[in-house]
Amino acid sequence: MPPGGAMQRTKPFETKLTICVWHPFTEWRPQPILAETIRRRWPEMRVVHLPDYDALPAELPDTDIFLGYSLRPKQLLEAKKLKWIHSTAAGVAQLMYPELRDSGLLVTNPSGIFSVPMAEHTLGMILALARNFPDSIRFQDKSHWAQQELWDRPQHLTELNGQLVLIVGMGSIGRELARRAKAFEMRVWGVTRSGKGDASLAERIVSVAELDAVLSEADYVVIAAPETPETKHLLGAAQLARMKRGARLINVARGSLLDEAALLRALASGALAGAALDVTSEEPLPADSPLWKAPNLFITPHTSAISDRLWPRQTALFVDLLERWFDGREILNRVDLSRGY
Repeated sequence: MPPGGAMQRTKPFETKLTICVWHPFTEWRPQPILAETIRRRWPEMRVVHLPDYDALPAELPDTDIFLGYSLRPKQLLEAKKLKWIHSTAAGVAQLMYPELRDSGLLVTNPSGIFSVPMAEHTLGMILALARNFPDSIRFQDKSHWAQQELWDRPQHLTELNGQLVLIVGMGSIGRELARRAKAFEMRVWGVTRSGKGDASLAERIVSVAELDAVLSEADYVVIAAPETPETKHLLGAAQLARMKRGARLINVARGSLLDEAALLRALASGALAGAALDVTSEEPLPADSPLWKAPNLFITPHTSAISDRLWPRQTALFVDLLERWFDGREILNRVDLSRGY
C-alpha cells in the first residue's frame, strides 16, 4: 500500500467503487437507492454492489473506494489500489487493526446520520423507565389492570422534569439527546474525553477522568461514547457502585463499554432502580443470557439507529463525500486512526 494513498484522489472515470455488506438483519445491508443514485450521478464510474462476501476477493484488487462494514487484514492486503474505506457503521472498532492504522488509507464513517433516531430512542427508553412501560406491557399480556401493582413497585412512577441526566459521550448522539432532554426540562450534564463541549446543551461538562466523581449526582446515566480500547468497561462495578440508589442506566453505545455482570448484580440488589440496553456484549443476545430475566431491565435488540430514513441519509452523506473527493475539497467524517473514532 503506498504511503499517503488517501491523498491520491481519482477522477470518476478511473474510479471503481465496491459496495459490500452482508448482515443477518436486512436493513443493515446497503439498499438499492445507494448504488442507483451514484450510478445516475457518475455514469462513467464503475460501481459494483455485491449482495454478499462470496465475490469480494475477485473485486478487491482493482477497487479504489470500498464501502462496507469491515475489511479484514488479508482482504486489505489484496486491495492493491485501495485509497479510501467508508464504513456504513459509525463505530469502526472492527477496522482498527495495526495494518489498517499504518496503511495511510482514508477512513470515513456516517457519524451524524444515526443521531436523531438514537436520541429519540434513548429518550423513549428514559420515559419507559420513568413510567414503567415494560411492566405495563407485561400486565397487559396477562389482561390484568395493574394500577396498584405498578405503583407498589419500589421504583414509583416518576417525572422527568428536574431530573439530572448524565450523558457519557457528547458526540452527535449525545448532543441530540441533550436537546431533547432539555425540552423535557431535565438537567443535563455531559462527559467528554477533554472536558470540553457545547455549554449551551449542558449546564456542566466534565472530562472522562472526572466521571467517577459525578456519577453519584445523576438520576439517569446514558452511555453514548465510542468503542475504543480505553472505553472497555468504562462503567464497571466501581462506577455502578457510585451511582445513587434509585438511579437508572441506559446503554446505546456498544456492549463492551458496560460490565454486564456488574450490572446484573446492581439490578438484583436493588442498587439500581432500572436499566435499558440497546446493545449487549454478545449480539444476538443468546436465549440463555441472564440479562433476559434481570429485574427492571428493558432490552431493545440494537434498533436505536434504525429508521425508515436510514438509507436516504446514508446515500446523501456518501454522495456528498464523493463530491468532495472528486472536487479536491476537504473530506468530512474522517476517522482519527490514532483515536479509533
